[in-house]
Amino acid sequence: MPNDCVTYQYSGYFSKLIVDYLDQKAEIKSLYNRFPTIENFQLQLEEKSQNFLSENREVLVNALQLQYQNFEISALTATNIEQLKSSNTFTITTGHQLNLFTGPLYFIYKIVSVINLCKELKNAYPEHNFVPVYWMATEDHDFDEINFFKFKGKKIQWKKESQGPVGRLNTLGLETVFNIIEQEFGIGNNSKALKELFQNTYLNHPNLADATRFLANELFKNEGLVILDGDDVNLKKLFIPFAKDELLKQTSFELVNKTNAILTENNYEVQVNPREINLFYIQDNLRERIVFENGLYKVNNSKLSFSESEILTELDKNPQNFSPNVILRPLYQEVILPNLCYIGGGGELAYWLQLKTNFEANAISFPMLLLRNSVVIYSEKQEQKLNKLGLQWSDLFLKQNELLDKKTKELSTFEIDFSKQKELLKTQFQDLYKIAADTDKSFIGAVKAQEIKQLKGLDNLEKRLLKAEKRKLKEQLEKIILIQNELFPNNSLQERQMNFSEIAIEISTDELLRKIKQETLPFSQIFTFIKQ
Repeated sequence: MPNDCVTYQYSGYFSKLIVDYLDQKAEIKSLYNRFPTIENFQLQLEEKSQNFLSENREVLVNALQLQYQNFEISALTATNIEQLKSSNTFTITTGHQLNLFTGPLYFIYKIVSVINLCKELKNAYPEHNFVPVYWMATEDHDFDEINFFKFKGKKIQWKKESQGPVGRLNTLGLETVFNIIEQEFGIGNNSKALKELFQNTYLNHPNLADATRFLANELFKNEGLVILDGDDVNLKKLFIPFAKDELLKQTSFELVNKTNAILTENNYEVQVNPREINLFYIQDNLRERIVFENGLYKVNNSKLSFSESEILTELDKNPQNFSPNVILRPLYQEVILPNLCYIGGGGELAYWLQLKTNFEANAISFPMLLLRNSVVIYSEKQEQKLNKLGLQWSDLFLKQNELLDKKTKELSTFEIDFSKQKELLKTQFQDLYKIAADTDKSFIGAVKAQEIKQLKGLDNLEKRLLKAEKRKLKEQLEKIILIQNELFPNNSLQERQMNFSEIAIEISTDELLRKIKQETLPFSQIFTFIKQ
């Protein structure tokens, strides 16, 4: 079985910014507060203790109790909610969209990363409590990103129109999806359990927020997971001063743009760009940007507009109608949670790294940023194929053409590498350059042209030889392509394509979650390979 190590940095699946962050490069140290290590949590604990308001804890707990009032929860989850009142209790948080039936596998990995980190922190700091939190992105509007999941390569989709925040969307129409699932999932105890889970989730709850809460609770209730809906009037009351500052001063626009300039200067890709006002105005069927034009605050693509005094009155009376965008949502999260660390994917951490100055301007602690676990799950049959083909995990992370070139050279009975010949040729031409310099310097250009021509000729011969060997080894190379496509569907990470149900049908949901929790480590910077 392949037993090599594939780090996040060398996997080829993370941006330069994230790679440099993991390597703690000096150029970007100003973009974050503390790098996530078990030791650094001591300072983060002290900092958050000093600037998180106790009254915010009361509001948070009351809001959570209301959100959970129609749900059966485990004793551990109930205890975790109650403990949030105490000054020695802190959260570790991840956030995710309300993807249909969890969407891709990394939804699971995010939450497991949070759960496992809480356990490690409890061992290291037993005098404190650590609560795993899943922040539901109920105020998003990108319905097309979440209305499907993939099962064995097939897209199972909920076809529906959506205009407002997705969390408020009713679940009508999911009976049709359930009918598709009944056919696709087949028979057997595991299939039956998954069908029942889908049915209980989506056909027994009125909106997508409640359905997603039920689903995440069913999967992780025994781990004490607390699921938070930020689309909550009482929680948004805590954010009123920050929303008011955004409307009147537009501080975040200036500060984030300054950070973006630093990123650009250092050749990093900018993940998100701020608006002048980073707030939406939302209602059940409306989610539009607030813009300031001609002395009025206007709701984009609507007839709604407010004077300064009117919009401030609206904010005070109806804070639930105001929703932070991607620039301000992290700030909102850290205002209402006693949070120490945010766990997310590479794209998420990239935009968090743009936000530290805005946190400082608002006197809110910037959390530690931890890259979630990444996992590849394989079967016994796939393991046998990998062994037979002599493949390492690092091989499978290569681009397919690079993998085929590498394996062709390894499998060939002779060396397909003309490096020695090229070096010999260059040496011979050095002598010609000396002759040209001593006799006729105009001759140097002709020598150079001939050198380039001959080196190119060797390149072409090498490519032709490689191509010929590929034809000769076609059968074996096709097997390599097949196993790579199985484990990296659509030339992408498995976790970005596959739904958990595809594996849970084989080994049960409980067993799948047990394996993931058992075999992943929160501070690991390497891919985890898990056998079904």
